[in-house]
Amino acid sequence: MSLWSRIANAFRSESLNREIDSELESHLEEARAAGRDLQEVRRAFGSPLRHREQIRDAKLLPWLDSLGADSSFAVRQLKKHKVTSVAAILSLALAIGSCTSAFRIIDAILLRPIPIKNPQNLYATSREGINFSNEFSNFDGSAYPMFQQLRAAVSDQAELIAISYSERMDLAFSSDQAVEKAHIQYVSGNMFAAFGLNPAVGRLFTDSDNLHPRAHPYAVISYDFWSQRFHRDPQVIGKTFHLGDTIFEIIGVSEKDFTGTEPGTVIDIFLPTMMHPSVTRDDSTWHRTFVIVKPGVPREPLRAKLEANSQAFERNRAKSFVGMPQQALENFLNQREVLEPAPQGVSGLQHDNRPALAALAILVSLVLLIACANVANLMTAQASARGREMALRISIGAGRARLIQMVLIESAWVATLAAVIGTLFAAWSAPFVVSLINPPDNPARLILPADGRVLGFGIALTVLVTCVFGLFPALRASAINPSSELKGGDDPHSRRRVMHTLVALQVAFCFLVLFVAGLFVTTFHRLAHLSVGFNPDRLLVLSTATPSPQLAIVWQQIADHLRSVPGVQKSALCDSALLGGNSSNDYISISGGRPIEVLAYFRKISPGWLDEMQIPLLSGRDFLPSDSGPSVAIVNETFAKTYFSGQNPVGKTFERAADEVVVVGLVHDASYRSIRELHLPTVFIPFWQNRSDSEPKLIGDATFIVRTAGDNPLSLAQALRAEVPNARSEFRVSDIRTQLELVQDQTVRERLLATLAFFFAAVALLLASIGLYGVLNYSVLERRREIGIRMAVGAQATDIVRRVTADIFLAILGGAAAGLILGIISARSLQSLFYQVKPTDLAMLALPSLTILAAAALASLPAVLNAVRTDPVQILRTD
Repeated sequence: MSLWSRIANAFRSESLNREIDSELESHLEEARAAGRDLQEVRRAFGSPLRHREQIRDAKLLPWLDSLGADSSFAVRQLKKHKVTSVAAILSLALAIGSCTSAFRIIDAILLRPIPIKNPQNLYATSREGINFSNEFSNFDGSAYPMFQQLRAAVSDQAELIAISYSERMDLAFSSDQAVEKAHIQYVSGNMFAAFGLNPAVGRLFTDSDNLHPRAHPYAVISYDFWSQRFHRDPQVIGKTFHLGDTIFEIIGVSEKDFTGTEPGTVIDIFLPTMMHPSVTRDDSTWHRTFVIVKPGVPREPLRAKLEANSQAFERNRAKSFVGMPQQALENFLNQREVLEPAPQGVSGLQHDNRPALAALAILVSLVLLIACANVANLMTAQASARGREMALRISIGAGRARLIQMVLIESAWVATLAAVIGTLFAAWSAPFVVSLINPPDNPARLILPADGRVLGFGIALTVLVTCVFGLFPALRASAINPSSELKGGDDPHSRRRVMHTLVALQVAFCFLVLFVAGLFVTTFHRLAHLSVGFNPDRLLVLSTATPSPQLAIVWQQIADHLRSVPGVQKSALCDSALLGGNSSNDYISISGGRPIEVLAYFRKISPGWLDEMQIPLLSGRDFLPSDSGPSVAIVNETFAKTYFSGQNPVGKTFERAADEVVVVGLVHDASYRSIRELHLPTVFIPFWQNRSDSEPKLIGDATFIVRTAGDNPLSLAQALRAEVPNARSEFRVSDIRTQLELVQDQTVRERLLATLAFFFAAVALLLASIGLYGVLNYSVLERRREIGIRMAVGAQATDIVRRVTADIFLAILGGAAAGLILGIISARSLQSLFYQVKPTDLAMLALPSLTILAAAALASLPAVLNAVRTDPVQILRTD
């Protein structure tokens, strides 16, 4: 009989049995028809059951048949114990769903290769070493002239590709259409060919599209943008759009699955690098450099060659540096070139959220372990209740392997049903978690397909879960001594010790989750309520640009015009908003001395900006309309402490490059680029940088800060967007955000961690409570006879409560102590995610301890009430 027939017979067991019975009966009928005595035939034939089993074994696969039988029996057992089964399945479903959801997010950001040819050959360059702030750093930005030099130097060993940081920019597909936002990325002409990508429609860039600055205004749009914006219209080729002062023509649509090289951002439009405004500047680091190593080329010699050429480029550029301390210059020139594998691409989302995702993985793993311990306890209790059944099976010849298989199959059913429900939970929860990573106006977009990778993870997780919570009950059930069990069983205390050990593990993991969650929630609370030194309420930030740079007075006229808009209280100018992500720094010197190695940070502002931001002026005055840089400045308290030993700096001078600057004001400290870091020594200089001995400087982009009368500043966003070009037609607002959003963006990661940690802490506490209740309830049921006897001889309720709960609370205390140790150890590795909170703080230690004790008290209450309400007469009468 063929293998496939034997496999098929395993799924038609009942009909196969009837066929075998019919065949055996036909043999007996033939003997009787031949005149033989039926009893003699039966004796000669032997045991029909043995023949029946031999025929079955020949017509099907015995191991597959036993799996089917055990599977059917497991389903009946689950139906028999509905409450226990539902509790186990839902507990595991929540844990498996959380793990699958976390995997989908971690896979999309950190693990999934970008869809290009041979992603394993893709590397990204960066430079690491001591930066200008005298700190160790790793930076992956490059200047395009350096990229061109490096590309030519290693052309025989590798192919270099320049890909800019993505930018979310305003564009319009016709002059009369509304402005819309799209993610733009500038790429070198060889990128599509080097990545092995083909066009969906039209054509892609080549090197001939990227030869000269501003010479080739072409665009390739992504398949995703083509689908959403143009509904896959093939006539999109040849359409144009306005980006700034340039009209770009769409020449093609990229391959379907390729969305750029930045996980978390789906690129809408690709432009040639030669169209970037800073393509000729050697001091503007606006793109990453990717390297595709050619076959057979060793990596280290290639890295060394890139390092030598990049250092030569920087040494040549450093000849024009003025006012930099010698040590800082040497640190800068001696930075090391790094070549890191980048098959998953490179993005800020990866860098910013890698520790958070690691913490997320740890939390969901702990929740999974708690659920497994919980279900293992339920299965152990259930297996103990089936002790006589297992003893009878062993007595009639069942082997240990068969008993293990039977219990494991029941566990597999629980895990499989939980995995199905958990998958539905993961389908909803993964996109929800992603929505917490970035703000609504610029959300992260992750590719979260339910493909073979996710399916493989789900199957592996289900198998792992089955083994984790099912193997121990299976081994314990199979190790039963039949004679002892049929006489009444072994010492019940051994079973309770096992269950109490599992309770201690649950409590330890639960304590760890609660402990870490408390640290994350406290970190977010302290950051969210941290004073930033200014009032962000009712402030709108209008990022504005003009294709032809204008005089500062023209910008000021627009700021004056915005004050006339109904609902606007104040308006001022600056080069960039506080906490907006942009910074400008330089070295200064005092009294003609050598440059000080501590960087000062600069911000250009107009008169009235400090008042509008509500940054208190402590001494001196604000800027006057007649003030112009770089001759005067206003400094903050940290600047005064750093450079003037805390003395009042008003009236004092410092030197920046060749300019002498007079301090005319002192203001309170305010956050500059991050609320997590210490206040930086900050210098505010006049927005207009005009020198009496030089031509007035022209300004191409700046930021209007508008304070509104209403509590909802975004209600004026569209009106203000229209008013700027009304005042001067060549000016265009590229982005509008509230200052409060910029502040809240600083705590996106902390908000994510606090929200998820709180959720998982609640789940862990619920699972641990269910486990405690199950164990106590089982303990009371098992000891009902003992409790009845003790009450009959005069034991008080308090004595009964003590005896019922003493062992379990010892397990709880032991688990909490272990969880405390694990928590303190784990907190050290997560220290970078905390802010102004210590794991050894009394509140951090007391919160999980009190929470677990309260949960344990509530979980034990039903079992305790059941114990003290035991009727000794009824128990003894039953015995």
